[in-house]
Amino acid sequence: MIKRLLLVMLVTLGILLLALAGNTLRQRSQQVVAARATPIAVNAAQAAQHLAGALRFRTIASADDSAHHLDQFLQLHDYLQQTYPHLHAVTNREVIGQTSLLFRWQGSDPAARPVLWMAHQDVVPIAAGTEADWQVPPFDGVVRDGYVWGRGAWDNKGNLIAMLEALERLAIDGFRPRQTIYVVSGADEEVGGQRGAAAIAALLQTRGVQPDYVLDEGLLITQGMMAGLHQPAALIGIAEKGYATFHLQLRGAPGHSSMPPPTTLIGDMAAALTRLERQPLPARVSGVAQQMLSTLAPEMSLTNRVLLSNLWLTAPLVGSQLQKQPSTNAMLRSTAAVTIIAGGNKDNVLPGVVDATVNFRLLPGDTQATVLAHLQRALGNHAIQITAAPGNSEAAPIADTAAPGYQRLQRTVRALFTDTLVAPGLMIGATDARFFVPLTGNVYRFSPVRAGPTDLARFHGTNERIAVTNLVEMIQFYHLLLQQAG
Repeated sequence: MIKRLLLVMLVTLGILLLALAGNTLRQRSQQVVAARATPIAVNAAQAAQHLAGALRFRTIASADDSAHHLDQFLQLHDYLQQTYPHLHAVTNREVIGQTSLLFRWQGSDPAARPVLWMAHQDVVPIAAGTEADWQVPPFDGVVRDGYVWGRGAWDNKGNLIAMLEALERLAIDGFRPRQTIYVVSGADEEVGGQRGAAAIAALLQTRGVQPDYVLDEGLLITQGMMAGLHQPAALIGIAEKGYATFHLQLRGAPGHSSMPPPTTLIGDMAAALTRLERQPLPARVSGVAQQMLSTLAPEMSLTNRVLLSNLWLTAPLVGSQLQKQPSTNAMLRSTAAVTIIAGGNKDNVLPGVVDATVNFRLLPGDTQATVLAHLQRALGNHAIQITAAPGNSEAAPIADTAAPGYQRLQRTVRALFTDTLVAPGLMIGATDARFFVPLTGNVYRFSPVRAGPTDLARFHGTNERIAVTNLVEMIQFYHLLLQQAG
């Protein structure tokens, strides 16, 4: 009996191993073959100085005050006009809501659907108390040691200047686009985008504009960020997580700290938030994450190739490993983060009100309603009042990787960055691109910037900078992308 059982187990194991090997061998590379492109020659020193000049304007937006730093935005507009005169001569430029810009370069083929590129002007402020930690003052716009230093170098003036440099070059060379080109440059992306990108999207919708594709900031060309993958990987965001903030409030009778009740409002709120953090929403290796892993599987080293080629069996193991890092964990689930807590104003007074704020980033497939239901269950305290913040948004739908826009992006990457793999990915942050989903299903989020593990902390962080070589490659990418379309 035992021998028969062992034999059955061995046969089953053998069949399983054959299935794993067969699935692995059947997975062929999904990378497109593109002829190597000869990139345009770029005056690197001049381009770096142009970006440095743009970084000197303190274009910090306010969610409540549309006139906040208005003079800085207007000075930036003047600077762009002076720096890119040929582009301004061939395009129609509109100013939306005082500070956001909309360029239109009319194409030669009225039947061709237009393309729409995006890059915002506004930047995040410097975290209070960290000013002295910058190697170069954040708004000095300095080129040093092969980098352009300053707030916005990556997020997002680097993209904006690279686009305009490429378009200026095309205009000088007498290029006439076949498709009409729109460039949208919002001025309040970092505070929600309602006055800028949202207003421009609504305006274009009334004009019947239906882009072939939309390209906004997003995922990067990563190097050394994925175990078992030795080549750089350009991840093109085909979806964007939703954004849902909820304000929590717990009220009770204030009192003297010398006579506290068994539990205080602060303690009750803290306990509820601890319960929430201990009950994350479920992770799942599906959707965009599965598309990304399946695309990269044939390019992996042997062990990872086997694991990622057989997600029907290995998904629990792969998922458990990905959940160990915050960046990859966020690809697999809707996340919750407690970002604000406030209560009390004197050391000997029990507060009568305690407030907290929780920010969710919604995985495609989850909704604001489902995360709200989870929040109510996980807090475990019905006395806590929950209010949804204005401006919340659902997760963006998943764009089609077979669409011509995605294929064009993929071919351009492969032609210019010849050693680089391309795969779809999930944008875990919020971008202005979400407002353009009603205009087209083909919304992509990708920045042609090389980044390693140490670079990510510079986003919204200290010592933001971009390599001059990276800036040159960005200009070459946007130039080639339009040339191929033409």
